[in-house]
Amino acid sequence: QVQLVESGGGLVQAGGSLRLSCVDSGRTFSSNAMGWFRQAPGKEREFVGGINWSGRSTYYRDYVKGRFTISRDNAKNTVYLQMNSLKPEDTAVYYCAARNAITIPTIWREYDYWGQGTQVIVSS
Repeated sequence: QVQLVESGGGLVQAGGSLRLSCVDSGRTFSSNAMGWFRQAPGKEREFVGGINWSGRSTYYRDYVKGRFTISRDNAKNTVYLQMNSLKPEDTAVYYCAARNAITIPTIWREYDYWGQGTQVIVSS
């Protein structure tokens, strides 16, 4: 069973940084592709980026490319989202998600497991 718990959200000024963590308490973490999504009030959930099972492959949407970095530590069952140069438009609830897949799914419906989300607020 996969159980995902995010942490690390908070309030930060524009230009600042945050690192989100997502811990999987299950036994299949190293087999799963992991994705990060976000959802702002009144908007649809959107894909931020993802990482494959080994950590050797990552993919980012253009609106975070160069600012956000995803990494994973399979020994700790943890995936990270390092967010730098944050902008007010990055304000959202951030979710991690897991799917047993070789590739990195980019659509939320393709993921099987979700965390509860962690709030990120970027003030201007």
